Amino acid sequence: MGLATFKTGWQRQVQYFGHEQGSRYTCLIYDNRGMGESDKPLARYSTSELAKDTLVLVDHLGWISPRQLHVVGVSMGGMTAQELRQLFSQSWLEAPDDYGDFPTNGDRFAAMDLAKRQDVEGFTRKGMICQAIAAGWHHKSPEQLSELADKVGRQRIQVLHGTVDGMISAPHGETLARELGEDKGVTKIVVEGCGHVLHFEKTGMYHEILEDMVEKVEGLE
Repeated sequence: MGLATFKTGWQRQVQYFGHEQGSRYTCLIYDNRGMGESDKPLARYSTSELAKDTLVLVDHLGWISPRQLHVVGVSMGGMTAQELRQLFSQSWLEAPDDYGDFPTNGDRFAAMDLAKRQDVEGFTRKGMICQAIAAGWHHKSPEQLSELADKVGRQRIQVLHGTVDGMISAPHGETLARELGEDKGVTKIVVEGCGHVLHFEKTGMYHEILEDMVEKVEGLE
């Protein structure tokens, strides 16, 4: 998940893929170090270290077969996914809550954030600062991105970005797709009017995009 976010941020995706589509998918979500139920060591974090945490976890589960995993990340989670070889549009915030439990989507997001902050053991200033350092220092050169794409396979990579992302602006997504090799098979999807966390803003669309990508990848040799 992204900076200073709990694994429960994936609840809609777990409901859809893990339960409604449970006969086909198995989901793994976890708190990054520094947040939630994970340890919170005081040290300089990096996205490469967060990726190592992920590898240790999947190794523990025995999920180590070639091409066994579909890795999905949001924001800092996307940065972490690269190492493996928040903000919303105003119109969306003001729109009626997609699930009908709150007056607006913004109210739902605020309630989730308040609930997170009330967890004084799970959400700490130390953990947030350490994760912020990891996200802020993340860097991949064009050469490193090209090497990553060579190893993963460009048809297995998808870059998804909103046009009104206020945290990581749209040109960064364009650059990422270009350096990974958009002209050589990397899929780029730009969602008009969406902000930083598409899986929350456009849940149904996000699920469809993921399913299409998974089907595409599973059809590759």
